[in-house]
Amino acid sequence: MSDEVINKEEAPAEQPVVLSEEQKAHEEAAAVLAMGDDAKAAASAADVKKKGKGKSIPAGICFIRSTFNNTLVSITDARGGVIAWSSAGKAGFKGSRKCTAFAATMVAQDAARQAMSKGMHEVEVRVQGAGAGRESAVRAIQSAGMQVSVLKDCTPIPHNGCRPRKRRRV
Repeated sequence: MSDEVINKEEAPAEQPVVLSEEQKAHEEAAAVLAMGDDAKAAASAADVKKKGKGKSIPAGICFIRSTFNNTLVSITDARGGVIAWSSAGKAGFKGSRKCTAFAATMVAQDAARQAMSKGMHEVEVRVQGAGAGRESAVRAIQSAGMQVSVLKDCTPIPHNGCRPRKRRRV
């Protein structure tokens, strides 16, 4: 009788190790299936909590590139990460209307609104290019409610220019 008790104790000790791993897998699968949509809702709720609203960025840099064909406005944080951007094409202008002062005004207001919704209220403006929308874009940023701390012209100017053509021989 004591031999039977020992055999019974040894046999269940070996089998449940293999069966317990399988049972755990089956139980986990059954739990996931039983939760169904609840598991998806819990996962999506966790994602929403992770995303949040983010940090408010009080000051940044506004880059305005005004060319003869388009106007681009990018608003970045102090390190250069883009927070908001807009262009005349994005605003719905096509063809020769993209290079107008009115298009630049609309573009700058759109970018300023996006940045203000993320908590920005002060910008340093850097203007580049010789297009028609230079001044109107700066005025639009001010009228949107952002405070312009510095206005800087960053248009590239050649110091010596390109190499001239070779001299004509007659």
